[in-house]
Amino acid sequence: MARRWFFSSESVTEGHPDKVADAISDAVLDAVLAQDPKGKVACEALVTANKVVVAGETRTSARIDYAQVARDTIREIGYVGVDPTFDADGVDVEVLVQRQSPDIAIGVDKKGAGDQGIMFGFAVDETPELMPLPILLAHRLAERLTRVRREGLIPYLRPDGKTQVRVEYEGDRPKAVTSVLISVHHDETVDVDRGFRNDLWEQVVVPVIPPDLLALEVDSEAFLVNPTGKFTVGGPSADTGLTGRKVVVDTYGGYARHGGGAFSGKDPTKVDRSAAYAARHAAKNVVAAGLARKCEIQIAYAIGRAEPFSVYVETFGTGALDPEELDRLVAEVFDFTPQGIIDRFGLDRPIYRATAAYGHFGRPGFPWEETDAADELRARAR
Repeated sequence: MARRWFFSSESVTEGHPDKVADAISDAVLDAVLAQDPKGKVACEALVTANKVVVAGETRTSARIDYAQVARDTIREIGYVGVDPTFDADGVDVEVLVQRQSPDIAIGVDKKGAGDQGIMFGFAVDETPELMPLPILLAHRLAERLTRVRREGLIPYLRPDGKTQVRVEYEGDRPKAVTSVLISVHHDETVDVDRGFRNDLWEQVVVPVIPPDLLALEVDSEAFLVNPTGKFTVGGPSADTGLTGRKVVVDTYGGYARHGGGAFSGKDPTKVDRSAAYAARHAAKNVVAAGLARKCEIQIAYAIGRAEPFSVYVETFGTGALDPEELDRLVAEVFDFTPQGIIDRFGLDRPIYRATAAYGHFGRPGFPWEETDAADELRARAR
């Protein structure tokens, strides 16, 4: 009999403090790349009540008003007129950006990796997006919270929020969503005991979770809404946010391994970001080609060196080929040098602000999500 087990993943909305920080960092990166495609950026942000700090290193010809970029990003997220202690027009922005270290520049200028480290990419055939179901649904719920707020379908919501989904598996296949948790920022007028729960169920849960997977009801104890009772103080006024503190949310929801490096605010010479995209692309194409049902790829780098320190392909016993043959195919089809990754995906463009919330993987429109190498992998397979 196949083992029955449960796995949970969480996501957060764009108004979560850590995601506000990620968005500012990626907005700065996009602003640089829009003027200088070869610009080098490592931008961190801290957000808290009445304060934003933008810090980091750049090497660029671009002229950037960092404070204005931060304010515009906060405004876009929705912190305007909803919180007097964190407002796009009133928050104090401190800028602490310096020039990139020349020691790092030496290696990067030779088209080597901007740092050492290990990165993982993952794909699994349990969803059309080839993502684990728990994190995919958690992201979609978080996206839906933002949509119903912006469209006025639940007008009393504010930007901050978190979602969590528990999925029941039988063997290696998902069978049901058995619990949903939504914690969402709201205004003072809401009676949390009347209407709020039904609004979230009807406008957020039901449109997102497929009915054949939804194994709970609106009045079930398995549907948790703001477990502490209310959530009227939220966002950076309630919790300091930092760039790069949601690395598991950004990737696979804990379902696959993570090398530890954050993404937001880093230009594509930083392999923490670009190689994680390349590893996801390669793993997704292996699964899309039918060469495995589950695939994880690790890539390791040494600072200043273009060729990877190592590449490892794992299919967890689901592979259709001899492992050494699959290793050979991956090495032949994919260029994992930093410049090769940049060229393949066009990563020297201002495309990063859109990645800052709801996951870097499993969403349409990102070039590393294409399955454009699946046919070549199948054709080369012996």
